[in-house]
Amino acid sequence: MIDPRILREDPDRVRASQERRGASSDVVDRALSADSARRAAIADFEAKRAEQKQMGKKVAQAKGEEKQRLLAEVKDLAKAVKEAEAAQAAAEEEWKKALKAIPNLADDAPAGGEDDFVLIEKVGEPRDFAAEGFEPRDHVELGKLLGAIDLERGAKVSGSRFYFLTGVGAELEFALINLAMEQAREAGFTQVIAPALVRPEAMEGTGFLDQVDDGVYKIEDDDLYLVGTSEVPMAAYHADEILDPDTLPRRYAAFSSCFRKEAGSAGKDTKGIIRVHQFEKVEMFVYTTVEDSYAEHQRLLEWEKAFLDKLELAYQVIDVAAGDLGPSALRKFDCEAWIPTQGKYRELTSASNCTTFQARRLDIRQRTENGTTPVATLNGTLTAITRAIVAVLETHQQPDGSVRVPKALQKWLGREVLEPIQK
Repeated sequence: MIDPRILREDPDRVRASQERRGASSDVVDRALSADSARRAAIADFEAKRAEQKQMGKKVAQAKGEEKQRLLAEVKDLAKAVKEAEAAQAAAEEEWKKALKAIPNLADDAPAGGEDDFVLIEKVGEPRDFAAEGFEPRDHVELGKLLGAIDLERGAKVSGSRFYFLTGVGAELEFALINLAMEQAREAGFTQVIAPALVRPEAMEGTGFLDQVDDGVYKIEDDDLYLVGTSEVPMAAYHADEILDPDTLPRRYAAFSSCFRKEAGSAGKDTKGIIRVHQFEKVEMFVYTTVEDSYAEHQRLLEWEKAFLDKLELAYQVIDVAAGDLGPSALRKFDCEAWIPTQGKYRELTSASNCTTFQARRLDIRQRTENGTTPVATLNGTLTAITRAIVAVLETHQQPDGSVRVPKALQKWLGREVLEPIQK
């Protein structure tokens, strides 16, 4: 959640952020109203409790009929104090609920929705297949030729948007994971295997709980959620902890399976493995200070670009518009790789600065000379496996259906070319 002091002292800044997101500023007014009601409830409770204490002193000194009269008043006052305490608790809960309804302040993100991103740079040139004299195959056809992707049996076993990676397809996934983890280790990240199931507190703390209906799977009987990204367990990793500032930044590279309903994507990317219900991902997650979070955000982006360079892909970097940000992110950079058969760039990685939004919810702080303050959290995709496979297969294919292996992956795959197993 946002810093409540900003809401109280500069509500117009919060309203401006909502406008940049294309969202209603009603949440700001509701939160301010809830804060006023909370303060009034606290004052009422404290006044009644003070009166109760004073009345207790009078009772101790009174005698006879006066004492009996005061005891009757004390009984009525005790009831009023109990009601005021309940009213305060309800007002406090309403205030927290209203504050949590406000997304992070998107001060620096471009205004607008999905199509209003700002292009930061383009890296590399999309391959010109026409100049090479052949029509590129899509990853579905290449997957069949290579014996790498089996969509039919995936659908038979699990339903639509599921798949099997077989043979070199499975090998390619492991190669991408190994390459990503090698890069992360060399950059000083601690490697992590993260759980794919988390408690509601982790989902709520990271801002994903509101997406349950559209995007998140819930295990009802156990009150657990399947994660859509290891950002969720990694954000909760240090929940309710006070971190030593000398240990910051803390950088983790977490591998996990990820699960998404894709309920809002009916009719989109129904062919192939670009948009699926289950995939694996290596996610960078960082705890640092607010002051250093902006530079760390740029560092995450540079690590993502370095990985895409190793895959020898053409891609573009965009500054995502405020209306396309999740509630936790203050700003997000996406790297989108060129997908030849689609003739457009598609998202492969994202890097987000969430500042103190998640840390406030999860109570993650650092010690300072003036007490404790919330830390900042950031996340960045090093590789989302299925989309990386799509980009590698389509970009590096050859006329006979074989696929040239990028040099950085060759040591993990043990070959320079993936050869078709069928014509």
